[in-house]
Amino acid sequence: MIKLVNLKKVFATEEVETTALNSINLEVNEGEYVAIMGPSGCGKSTLLNVLGLIDQPTSGDYFFLGQEVSKFSERKRASLRKNNIGFVFQSFNLIDELTVFENVELPLLYLGLTVAERKKRVSETLGHMALMARRNHFPQQLSGGQQQRVAVARAVVTKPKLILADEPTGNLDSTHGEEVMKLLGELHEQGTAVLMVTHSPVYAEYAQRIIHLFDGNIVSENIQKPFKI
Repeated sequence: MIKLVNLKKVFATEEVETTALNSINLEVNEGEYVAIMGPSGCGKSTLLNVLGLIDQPTSGDYFFLGQEVSKFSERKRASLRKNNIGFVFQSFNLIDELTVFENVELPLLYLGLTVAERKKRVSETLGHMALMARRNHFPQQLSGGQQQRVAVARAVVTKPKLILADEPTGNLDSTHGEEVMKLLGELHEQGTAVLMVTHSPVYAEYAQRIIHLFDGNIVSENIQKPFKI
């Protein structure tokens, strides 16, 4: 599904040049569950942004679903992204002025689905996430755990092949954090690939593989039997 070859990302100003990712070589198979770990500033979020086609690498190759996408225009990246990738962020990134239903429906608007199909997909997704009773609530009326479940629902309603999760439990207590980890685990079991950035060694144990980054380099990879909730 994903193949990175000597991928680099450099941020440059007039005064300084910073290498965020340094000659990364990485492969992720369809349906795989991978955790990415490392200290703050090591390049984890930058790697997720490149993988999510939000940012472009400075050099190297990025193959996604068999296509070399590193030089794609923003329009082509956006098209590939909205049809194949779902995002879950630490800060939820819900729109306060929209209801739970409308927040989850939003990605479907960009896919051009009919009203009936959007309603069907959102209702099914909210039902699976045990959120139908909250469908007309606004984000500020929900707990942190409920908001993150809405964010997961929004990420999966398009039925993406890949979920990118950036510290998805970072703003949650342990109980709600485990709920989100269970949801990600269920998505993986259903065949969705999951790449998760985390600082938590405990939550990293849910993945099949742990990649450790340091100063923009992959310094180790551990293959393991994932922990089951």
